[in-house]
Amino acid sequence: MTRTDGAPGERRPIRVLLADDQALLRSAFKVLVDSEPDMEVVAEAADGAEAVAQARATQADVVLMDIRMPGTDGLAATRMITADPELSDVRIVMLTTFEVDEYVVQSLRAGASGFLGKGAEPEELLGAIRVAHAGEALLSPAATKGLIASFLAQGGGTGPEDGTGPAYSERLAALTAREREVLVLVAGGHSNDGIAERLDVSPLTVKTHVNRTMAKLGARDRAQLVVTAYESGLVRPRVE
Repeated sequence: MTRTDGAPGERRPIRVLLADDQALLRSAFKVLVDSEPDMEVVAEAADGAEAVAQARATQADVVLMDIRMPGTDGLAATRMITADPELSDVRIVMLTTFEVDEYVVQSLRAGASGFLGKGAEPEELLGAIRVAHAGEALLSPAATKGLIASFLAQGGGTGPEDGTGPAYSERLAALTAREREVLVLVAGGHSNDGIAERLDVSPLTVKTHVNRTMAKLGARDRAQLVVTAYESGLVRPRVE
């Protein structure tokens, strides 16, 4: 649910929290974000612990979270934020300088909405904030799929703590045949409209299946569904 302030129907700007240990980078992001009429920077943090505290204090909508920070890193901070029921509406976009990074996958598994390279174009960054805030698949689902596939192909995500144990199998078994089909298509990088066209149903019906699948698997958003599909073995990464 989108939180609003002011008169009924008036939508407040997206509240953004910047978490990065590089002050210069935070300053650049702040100028960019504050230049947009539909978003504003409400706080900054130089490490993960400060990011968690600021998320609680400001009720930020979206956190741009650097993975590698001194002290409490972005991964630990993401886990703390996503584990806090009072911060259930907070969406986290991980910032990374690496295209394939095991910490990115761990962050997605922990509840981050997706990832973004620090060298991304300004419009990509702004688009990522809006997409994450809307609760949709962050950036290109195909890009997320590619990163996860590459990581898993290198041997990642194979341990019992990665969601492949009996309890995880039981959750996957709770899905209906159609929900499994939708999960596979989500992992394939397809949008709701694309899935609807493939299954010859309405986008609203697809959205309902996606929401039910997320609820059954305990996923915060579509990015986690992609991780789930690969880690469960429901979808196998293709090794070129």
